[in-house]
Amino acid sequence: MGAIRSRDPRGSQLMTHFHLPLIDRGPVHLFLILGGLLVALGLALPGCTPHQEEEPVVALVNGRAITQTEFDVRWRELSEATRARYEKEGGKRQFLDELVTRELLMQEAHRQGLDQDDVIRNKAQRYKEQLILDELLRDKLQSKVEITQAELEAYLEAHASELLDPLKVQVSVMLLPNSYAAKDLETQVNRGGSFPNFAKRYSIHEQSKEKGGDLGPYRKGLVPPEVDAAIHALKPGLVSAPIKTEDGYYLVLTAPLDKEIIEADLATQERLRQELLADKRRKRFEEVIADIRANAMVRLGDASR
Repeated sequence: MGAIRSRDPRGSQLMTHFHLPLIDRGPVHLFLILGGLLVALGLALPGCTPHQEEEPVVALVNGRAITQTEFDVRWRELSEATRARYEKEGGKRQFLDELVTRELLMQEAHRQGLDQDDVIRNKAQRYKEQLILDELLRDKLQSKVEITQAELEAYLEAHASELLDPLKVQVSVMLLPNSYAAKDLETQVNRGGSFPNFAKRYSIHEQSKEKGGDLGPYRKGLVPPEVDAAIHALKPGLVSAPIKTEDGYYLVLTAPLDKEIIEADLATQERLRQELLADKRRKRFEEVIADIRANAMVRLGDASR
């Protein structure tokens, strides 16, 4: 009995065609013929292994199959941002085209014998070792290093000069030589007069005069203590009553900070948090290495000298 295996034109399942001889050769021969017919019909004799369906193939590249499983694994390995970009620019079909291109390049590299190049093999080995070390350190460091709220607050306090004060207001001042001028300008500002214009014209505060009285975001030590106390009690958008100091009489105006300034401050806080986290990870790394070395025997060779 001879058999020819071919593909069913209606699908991918293999069909088996048997050529039956005209001469009866006995019970054994008949059993073999019936067995072949059962396999062809998708059945099986007792003790026989059922036919397993072939794994779906998404592309053939010079005979090398890219299977659905391989495609799915590589797709899942992409970052969320990369998958989102593919979905906007052609979806999984474009990703498949790039896998095909990659396979063609790999085949060409093998054809040229680059996979046998000693330099490339050495680089691949070092890269493999680095991946192993990264995984080891990720388990020993990143999963166990945390920052408490108290630690973060203390670190931010130590870097307060880089951050906004919790008050978060913009401060403008005018410094006048006497109480009469200060009271008069207070009245005019409350009636709708321009604080910046009056400051440029009448203020004797050299630091802020040309900027219309603007001193920037509030911070400790920005103004004399008497003025500082008034700022904390003043509602944004309202001008203060004249404040007597040894330099003269101050008028103060506060305003909410711009959104961009607040966002920049939040970014600075995050940078400082990352710095603290990196410092704790470095210390943890040193502890891990010290522990490993304490349980190891290391001898330097003569060449180390």
